[in-house]
Amino acid sequence: MPNEPFFEFAPYHLLLVLIGAVVLMAYWLPRFVSNREPAAPPLLILFGMLCHWAVPDIALLPDPRSQPLVWERASEITVIVALFATGLRIDSPLTRSLWGPTARMLVLAMPLSIAAVAVMGHSLVGMTVAGSILLGAVLAPTDPVLAADVQVGPPHEGIEHPVRFTLTTEAALNDGLAFPFVYLGLLVAIEGVGIRDWGATWIGIDLLYRTAMGTAAGIVAGWALGKVLFAIPRRAVLADTASGIVALAGVLLCYGATELAEGYGFIAVAVMGLTLRRVESEHVFHRALHDFCETVEHALMALLLVALGGVLPLLFADLNWTHFLIALLLIVVIRPGAAWVSLMGSRLRGRDRLVVAVYGVRGIGSIYYLCYAGSHIEFVNEDQLWSLVGLTILLSTLLHGFTVGRAMDKLDD
Repeated sequence: MPNEPFFEFAPYHLLLVLIGAVVLMAYWLPRFVSNREPAAPPLLILFGMLCHWAVPDIALLPDPRSQPLVWERASEITVIVALFATGLRIDSPLTRSLWGPTARMLVLAMPLSIAAVAVMGHSLVGMTVAGSILLGAVLAPTDPVLAADVQVGPPHEGIEHPVRFTLTTEAALNDGLAFPFVYLGLLVAIEGVGIRDWGATWIGIDLLYRTAMGTAAGIVAGWALGKVLFAIPRRAVLADTASGIVALAGVLLCYGATELAEGYGFIAVAVMGLTLRRVESEHVFHRALHDFCETVEHALMALLLVALGGVLPLLFADLNWTHFLIALLLIVVIRPGAAWVSLMGSRLRGRDRLVVAVYGVRGIGSIYYLCYAGSHIEFVNEDQLWSLVGLTILLSTLLHGFTVGRAMDKLDD
């Protein structure tokens, strides 16, 4: 228009410039220091924070405390893709000896971590019982998105180190297995602490039925998708097209159907990946599908982490020293201690057990759970929950992201 300024500097276009510059620098700058895979996640968050301070009126996503739905959906899709890709990575057979440490991490370490964080939230911060349980559940899972550096490689890479195998399978399953404890926090918030009012519902429905349904749905969906991709029609199978979007459509179908059946969709898509990987296991399509999913996952992760960095200064307005204490204790004491104790007597020894115990990064899964809970009920301690969860993600990403390369190098020596 004639009266409009020539250089308009529209906020939307400025936002695109900032996002592009941040993502490019996060992956490029570490190459001046090391030839390892770039430690991009912590830099994406830090650069996102710098963008907020430099241009405070521009944000990629709104404040999650007031508008959680967009964060819930974005983090949900990212975790779904990551969980399926994590399941696809597993080349090793599903034997008891291999899965023993994983089972210990899921059955022992995760509940211990939840209980310890809940106690600290209640005693140190003064959170309600429901808020404390929710805090423990939200911060319990090892994030499948940010833990890629400690996981096994793509399909067909051969022998998988027991440490990488344990961390990969833990990340694949503990996101879904944290859901019963999120529901526990919701039930306590609604019904109170009297276990007689909700105990049977929680054990029968939230713990047993939803978990079993998610597992069964994942097995059936993985088998069915395998038939669609590799067997029917035999003369012109879809796998020969190397079109990853077809399999991704199957993942969305599996997740949505499982949730409609009141099962845990996170468990379903991880089990689906594990099951599909065992159909025509030597076919090159598995590698192509994994690479496609990983590309989608990395793109979504980068956007979410930049957006998270942009809102962290807002979330940190309610921080105090007890939040720092809880976050540090979780990262350097509770998670490592619970994992170390849980792995006693397992096949992992010494340094291997230490690496598994230490590298349990917190991330995008925690954002999803907190948004999910916040969309179902208004918690008294919601601002404190967001401050503490945001701080924990930041510290975990920084500490783990900048040290994992050297730790994995020593592990693989």
